[in-house]
Amino acid sequence: MVIQQRLLKFIMRTNWCLLAAASIVGFAATQLHFAMGIAAGGLIVTLNFHLLYRNLKRSLTPPHIASHNVVLAKYYIRFIMTCFIIFVLIAGGYVEPLGLLIGLSIVVASIMLGTIREFIKLIHREAV
Repeated sequence: MVIQQRLLKFIMRTNWCLLAAASIVGFAATQLHFAMGIAAGGLIVTLNFHLLYRNLKRSLTPPHIASHNVVLAKYYIRFIMTCFIIFVLIAGGYVEPLGLLIGLSIVVASIMLGTIREFIKLIHREAV
């Protein structure tokens, strides 16, 4: 349980750090719409990750355990809202789709970094 909590905290903090770094690099080195895509995508996915965490924590922690139907309903509502926001951003021409895709990959990058970090810790622990 300690590893899961540590990994989750690392991913949540790394999401914000990667979002800030990618946005700064995007605004400094690319066109405005591309950089806005990175920032918007990163913000969307990071907020979604936090909302998912909060929803699951509240739903699975006693004494307020929610039914799986409530959890799924909240999941789909958040999913539909995300799709709508992405549609508006792309259809309105506010962002470049490739920049948005890069921004939406921030959580994946954080999970990969967290996994590599825990794997390296595990190898060093076994080597000692």
